[in-house]
Amino acid sequence: MSQSFRATVSEYLKGLQDRICAGLEQVDGTKTFHTDTWERPGGGGGRSRVIADGAVFEKGGVNFSEVHGEMQADFAKQLPGEGNKFYAAGVSLVIHPHNPNVPTVHANFRYLEKGDAWWFGGGADLTPYYPRLEDVVHFHRTWRDACARHPDVADHARFKKECDEYFYLPHRGEARGVGGIFFDYLRGDRDATFSFVRGAADSFLESYSPIALRRRNDPFTPEQKDFQTYRRGRYVEFNLIYDRGTLFGLKTAGRIESILMSLPPVVRYVYNWQPTPGTPEEALTSYWLKPRDWAAEILPAEGKSS
Repeated sequence: MSQSFRATVSEYLKGLQDRICAGLEQVDGTKTFHTDTWERPGGGGGRSRVIADGAVFEKGGVNFSEVHGEMQADFAKQLPGEGNKFYAAGVSLVIHPHNPNVPTVHANFRYLEKGDAWWFGGGADLTPYYPRLEDVVHFHRTWRDACARHPDVADHARFKKECDEYFYLPHRGEARGVGGIFFDYLRGDRDATFSFVRGAADSFLESYSPIALRRRNDPFTPEQKDFQTYRRGRYVEFNLIYDRGTLFGLKTAGRIESILMSLPPVVRYVYNWQPTPGTPEEALTSYWLKPRDWAAEILPAEGKSS
């Protein structure tokens, strides 16, 4: 790929990081993101931005990275393209709220090259603790609509299915959250593909900010906060065992602080914890974490209870 296309992607992603951070600061209303600029010894670097102890967000990170060099030979064999040389640029974010009624959210949008191969990847997924149908439907419809604007590139049904399958913990036999969209190794017409990725990435604030604003002042109990910190353990397990971005960063000598910024600040591990039947905590795993076509759900305000 040409250096000019890399520069175009890089500039867009840096601007995306700026816009997302500004939008999330408006939602929080009290704190701003702290910026760390870093260089990778093997080539490239990035900007890590972290918000902590805000009115809404207990911890959040929005990371931009642009790295290049040579990856380990055994890892290189697992990716398309010849040789070990690579280039990667992306924005990755995870937001952990204080209030257990506000979902955790993750999104990632990236561009990679290796040898003569190139591809885009990314997506977004929602991890609620006390889900509301209105919120889950809004999140999924936002991503459905983002895909619909680029029908020659994006297949929402496939991307949703890939998200449900990817953000799944086999050792637990359960999903991490209620999904969203996920795509990887997306290629074809380069300009059309990049146009879709930009459109999807620009939809992030629309997908999440209304939910956080709607729920940020909802009352909650200490027991509900305990449940949130317990369920955060699932997030930790997925990110350290299965997450491709984490593994890519570790295999390419990435900056550890930036790679692990996605981890929540407080997590509880409770031996053999079991929810009380019939409670919202039990419903999370028995109902909400089962894949379904959330975008097609009919809300009560639309004239029919689902």
